[in-house]
Amino acid sequence: MPLQLPEGKRLALSLGPDFDAHSVWMGTFRSTSQTLLSRGEFGAEVGVPRLLDTFERYGITTTWFVPTHTMQTFRPAVDAIVSAGHEIAAHGVFHEYVPKLDPDEERRLIELQLEQHERLLGARPRGYRSPALDVTDITLDLLAEYGFDWDSSLMGRDFTPYHPRMVTHMDLERGNTFGPESQALEFPVHWSLDDFPELESFKGSPLMQSNQAVLERWKDSFDFAHQRCSGGLMTFALHPQTIGRANNMIMLERFLDHVVSHDDIWFPTLSQAYDAWTDTEPGRPNNDPHPTGLESTRRP
Repeated sequence: MPLQLPEGKRLALSLGPDFDAHSVWMGTFRSTSQTLLSRGEFGAEVGVPRLLDTFERYGITTTWFVPTHTMQTFRPAVDAIVSAGHEIAAHGVFHEYVPKLDPDEERRLIELQLEQHERLLGARPRGYRSPALDVTDITLDLLAEYGFDWDSSLMGRDFTPYHPRMVTHMDLERGNTFGPESQALEFPVHWSLDDFPELESFKGSPLMQSNQAVLERWKDSFDFAHQRCSGGLMTFALHPQTIGRANNMIMLERFLDHVVSHDDIWFPTLSQAYDAWTDTEPGRPNNDPHPTGLESTRRP
């Protein structure tokens, strides 16, 4: 089902940075290495300004996913993002690895990040992206319970938003069983459109790929979406501490040059994309953006 794009637009594109800073190293990788923390500092002090400058030059407004640990550690960078007109969405408290959380702790951290968003930014987030792009059996239920409109953590489509279903029973011999569709709308992601696994380097790691290989992969994905998925949405996960490195910024700008050579691309925030989506399946109401009665909290 296509988005209702503005007149003359064929494809939506979200560059969605994950502004993890220190938290990805402390939360997901469980490290307090000063060298790793300095990479997170680079993201805040160098990567964020570079991305904001690039987004301004290309006329891009997008959604940033920010752990509340980052908000408290690098508040000026977060204020600069908000001042530039971008949306801030939820991305955990300390980039916690969600699949390892028990249900009570997952609920506690959802509640804590909502409280901290309200206290630090004056608004509740409308959307969520799980740290490390992984969820539990109850994550989507919690998002619906706490009034989130949308999620961007799963990979069940590529360029089409959808309502995801959790696998409720797994059977190797008789097949799996799905539960009901989630109330939250899913804006799918994929590792191939995530700069961190493609472009980050670790001591002794052979995983880092060439910029040219990544650029060609992104361009091919864009060309397919543009040619064959009219009304679709292409969702990236960028990281200021990764994409903000000089060689990676050059690659990103070459990609954007290719994108903006087409005059029918829309760069919405993901909440704007949500507002452009209409559910039309029998029995499903049109988008009620706040089914729990919570007011909209997108910052102006």
